[in-house]
Amino acid sequence: MRFTSEQRLDDGVLEREFTLGEIPGILWTPESASASASTSASNSASASPSAPAPLILLGHPPLGLRRMYPRLVARARQSAADGFATATIELPGSGDRPRWAAVEQARADLRRVMQAGEPVGDEIVDALVLPLVDKAVPEWQAALDALLSLPGICGPVGYSGGVISIGVRLAAVDPRIAAAVLFAGSFVPRAVFEEARQVTVPLHVLLQWDDEGNDRQAALDLFDAFGSEEKTLHANMGGHTGVPQFAGDAAAQFFTRHLNAAGGTR
Repeated sequence: MRFTSEQRLDDGVLEREFTLGEIPGILWTPESASASASTSASNSASASPSAPAPLILLGHPPLGLRRMYPRLVARARQSAADGFATATIELPGSGDRPRWAAVEQARADLRRVMQAGEPVGDEIVDALVLPLVDKAVPEWQAALDALLSLPGICGPVGYSGGVISIGVRLAAVDPRIAAAVLFAGSFVPRAVFEEARQVTVPLHVLLQWDDEGNDRQAALDLFDAFGSEEKTLHANMGGHTGVPQFAGDAAAQFFTRHLNAAGGTR
């Protein structure tokens, strides 16, 4: 991991851009942990030792980090206010990363059937989502390896956001994920429903009831499939981008309860 830039936001959050091989990413560290997180801060006469912060991975749709930045930094600031560090990485095929011809074709097929008002078949969903999940999850795990080796960052780790299929796979295969807030709102391959049965960590699932691009019944079926003993579905009226503030607050409380209760461990 190589840090490429560093800035202090107006609320004291330390934002650092990094690269992990060819993968760009951003790490946000709360001021409470900045003394151990920032090299420049730790060399400052005013710096003092502080406890490392538990980490939340911020998932997002494959629209590119630059486009998603305003929403990601808002989530990072809220998490920092609760004492959490957050990090995100550029998804395969997004931003400045190389495009995939097969996935681009699947996106074109998706646009075609949706514009025609036709049902989206499993073959299109599989071609669109499964290659992304197969490549993105190992990259998230590699990023997690690097992030947890940094001063100022510790476990337990949470995952928050979409693509929901990425969150399902990551929660199923990586024991470092202690809790997850998953955003329903993306297509889910049939194979992911079987993976959902292997997920046992506490879950908080956000669903926008009137999301025009989301198959509501599929989201409900996926929720039923999760193997977690503790799982909560927080459904709200409104479209894809209309998540109310109180729903975000409930998700923040979920992480405060589960990650802080688990205790900070490397």
